[in-house]
Amino acid sequence: MLNKIKLLVVDDHAIVRRGIINLLEEEENIEIAGEASDGTEALEGIKELKPDVVLLDLSMPKMTGLEVTRIISQKYPTVKPLVFSMHNNQEYMVSAVENGAMGYLLKDTSKEEILKAISTVAGGQKYFPPTVSAMIIDGLMNERRNSASAIRKEASAIVDSLSKQEKVILSYIVEGLSSQEISEKLNLSVRTVSNHRANILRKTHVRNTAELVRLAVE
Repeated sequence: MLNKIKLLVVDDHAIVRRGIINLLEEEENIEIAGEASDGTEALEGIKELKPDVVLLDLSMPKMTGLEVTRIISQKYPTVKPLVFSMHNNQEYMVSAVENGAMGYLLKDTSKEEILKAISTVAGGQKYFPPTVSAMIIDGLMNERRNSASAIRKEASAIVDSLSKQEKVILSYIVEGLSSQEISEKLNLSVRTVSNHRANILRKTHVRNTAELVRLAVE
């Protein structure tokens, strides 16, 4: 006997829910477990009906689809959230992924692709159509670049807070020189150089020389 995929349909528009149900209820491998009109009802339905896949909208009253997706991923690991949204928007797509969505479909998606997505996520794999995948990858890369840029700016500001002498000593530390070697180059006592090193560590909030070098390189 074929194991059917239990599907919970979540959308705040009754006509959309009915359209999805009419589209899928005759499929041999899908069982419509229930429907919900908002995020709160969705979580109640998940707890009671134990669906395999939740096909859900993002813009809903009481609780957004993103919030529901995050809760599903945290509390119901066997339930697979599949976003079904009108938002052809990179920010929404990236947020859905970051909150645990197993897939993201636009509401103009064909029946064949909806069925493929449901089967794929029910099997534990992610499903994103090529255009959606491209937007998500681009968005995640932008986030990474922005994060790296922010880290570089912070590192630069920290280094700028050092005194002229400390900056010189930091440059020698990055080159791998010991306190003894730095003291000889700057005609300072080893103790003075060690004190400067300690001050640099304190000002930069790092724990050791390795972290200090990484900060300076950034």
